Amino acid sequence: MSKHTKSLAIAGALAAALSAHATTATAQEQEKCFGVSLAGENDCAAGPGTTCAGTSKVDYQGNAWSLVPAGTCADIELPAMADGSARMGALEALERDMPM
Repeated sequence: MSKHTKSLAIAGALAAALSAHATTATAQEQEKCFGVSLAGENDCAAGPGTTCAGTSKVDYQGNAWSLVPAGTCADIELPAMADGSARMGALEALERDMPM
């Protein structure tokens, strides 16, 4: 194998390793944020009797979560609730905005 071919093979292996590391790091930098997804767009945990992803019935359903970048859950801008109080995401399930 020529020196040039070896250099290309090593560079390719290095690029593949860095790409795999970046993908793993990105996945680790996500957190579950409850109460921020629109109806049918949650990632999981929409309560008893559901099959998981895409099963939330109302916007911002408190027991449904979506993956968001770590550290951003409480900072996501959401519309106020019907009574005018602030609506925020949470790292644990909420009892608000539940389907009737």
